[in-house]
Amino acid sequence: MRHLRIYIADDHAVIRDGVRHLIDSEPDMAVVGEASNGEGAVEGVGRLSPHVVVMDVSMPGIGGIEATRRIFHSRPWIRVIALTTHEGAGYRRAMFEAGACGYVLKRAAPEYLIEAIRKVASGEAFIAPGADDGLESSR
Repeated sequence: MRHLRIYIADDHAVIRDGVRHLIDSEPDMAVVGEASNGEGAVEGVGRLSPHVVVMDVSMPGIGGIEATRRIFHSRPWIRVIALTTHEGAGYRRAMFEAGACGYVLKRAAPEYLIEAIRKVASGEAFIAPGADDGLESSR
């Protein structure tokens, strides 16, 4: 079984902790690093080379959209999933244009994040139910 290396970027410690526990409870996944802002995410991802990054959209500094753009530009093989409260199609579109391949709302059931990680790691795009309202087919 392939062991997926996951990096978490979110400015809320309680969210990072919960996501880390969720991911680390999966036998085929492990969290290899965390950041509380976009700059830290870009640096940490560059240093640790995870398979998947779980990225908050709104963070201090450069934020998730720009951090995703920088990661995709330098390491396009690393897959990024947005984990966010932003339900608007504009945010989804901006994240996908920046290079993300998954979008999960923070209010979604935890299993959707796990499913998203597995799907994007295998090369697929993923938009969790509830986060796909009004999204044009741009995957």
